[in-house]
Amino acid sequence: MLNSQRSVTELPKMSSASQVERAVLEDEFKWLLKEEVHAVLKQLQDVLREASRRFSMLMPGLESPLKQENFILGSSTMDQVKGVLTLQGEVLTQADINLKVTKSSQVLHFQFRDDKQWKLQQIQDARNHVTQALQLLSSHDDSYHFKTGAEVNKLMDALMLQLTRARNRLTTPASMTLPELATSGLMKMFTPPMPGDVMVNFYINLSKLCLTVYQLHVLPSSTTKYFKPSGSSVLHSPGAMFELNNNRFEVSHVHKVECVVPWLNDTLVFFTISLQLCQQLKDKISVFSSFWNYRPF
Repeated sequence: MLNSQRSVTELPKMSSASQVERAVLEDEFKWLLKEEVHAVLKQLQDVLREASRRFSMLMPGLESPLKQENFILGSSTMDQVKGVLTLQGEVLTQADINLKVTKSSQVLHFQFRDDKQWKLQQIQDARNHVTQALQLLSSHDDSYHFKTGAEVNKLMDALMLQLTRARNRLTTPASMTLPELATSGLMKMFTPPMPGDVMVNFYINLSKLCLTVYQLHVLPSSTTKYFKPSGSSVLHSPGAMFELNNNRFEVSHVHKVECVVPWLNDTLVFFTISLQLCQQLKDKISVFSSFWNYRPF
């Protein structure tokens, strides 16, 4: 009897403690929604504005055009390809390339025609995703009142999607088949025109601006038995084969040169910081998940 009486008298105490704990949780969660969330959104906005500013690279003065930067391509260990690329935002405004032909050691010189520029779609796409992320943040300014944890998570997921897409555009160059490369607009950019046995490609890989030059040779018709067209790839290897205009080609030599674009490296760091901030806020929200799943806070 004594034991049963003790357990009965303890129940109200447990219930009271539970109510106090729940009230404390409720206050903490309300503070999180009202103060902490907006503090993180402000941090995210500051970081992404810095990223956006790197993409713009504006010269001093409001009406100034984008700054032009020259990058030297080449390597002390490989002198088959050398050159200078001029980058203005996401646009290659000039490319000046020297190619030493492997067989003859003859040096070929190519540069963009005066009326041609080449847009690096990867940079433009990454910038667009940053812009969309900033628009999401601007629609949830200090006056916005978050009502649920699910609402915060939904915003964080939307931001992380844009940031991941932005990062992926810089870290994952597009795969292309050799016929796609041979018929791309890039091949019509140069003066003098590229010879039929040379192809080039520009792309971004992380914080590097890359140039790949392919030297080709025509396969005789007798090689039908061994002919195997290559698929899509960022970088094709020597021996890769393709068919174009009833001719069959094989890649004989591949030369890749690259240069670091410092502001692209900055943007990748900003993406990483922003994704970490989003995930940390989601983790804080999840601590209260058992609470906000049942209450309209």
